Amino acid sequence: MSSSWGDIPAWAYESAQALMQSLKAVDPATYAHCCRVGEMSRKLARDAGLNEYQQKLAEFAGLFHDIGKIGVPQSIIAKPGKLDDQEHLVMQSHPVLSEEIIKPLSRHTFFSEILPAIRGHHERVDGTGYPDKKRGDEVPLLARIILVVDTYDAMSETRAYRKGLPLEVVYAELKRCSGTQFDPQLVQTFLQAHKHWGQQESDRETFEKLIRGAA
Repeated sequence: MSSSWGDIPAWAYESAQALMQSLKAVDPATYAHCCRVGEMSRKLARDAGLNEYQQKLAEFAGLFHDIGKIGVPQSIIAKPGKLDDQEHLVMQSHPVLSEEIIKPLSRHTFFSEILPAIRGHHERVDGTGYPDKKRGDEVPLLARIILVVDTYDAMSETRAYRKGLPLEVVYAELKRCSGTQFDPQLVQTFLQAHKHWGQQESDRETFEKLIRGAA
């Protein structure tokens, strides 16, 4: 499988399916979240003008961004109340754990190219994110894409500790944090494009080869 911009290995979907199946067995809610974030990352990458290969990189980085939560105790992930300082530290380890889980596949360029986005999806453009305190354009573009759609999904879906928030509240929060937490241009693109995404099909190849296979 290839495009004029890069090569996606034939075994990419089989490897992804095995990893996502493991996540689903441990944490079905995070699995579902990762599937949505993968799909939305692809759409935001597309609407931000990235080519088809970069869109696929965004999709796979989004699928795997939280796979490290396999290594976070369910007592923390599903805790209905606020996390204490120690629990926060454990939770904040998940981007590095995600990177470590995917790293064995990085002998292929496709997977090596998604590692920075997986590690960096909680970095903020103002430099106060984690784990590396990167700022502005130091934060990989794909990581900045994931952060926008990851935050949207986290706020709009019902979690153990709160109900999902109304769309207008989520949009307002993305705007409020534009330029501090989020890349302003990506927020603008998301807000303009998101309302049309519901009418668009999901990535058929990913659905057939990965999502349906892990169902």
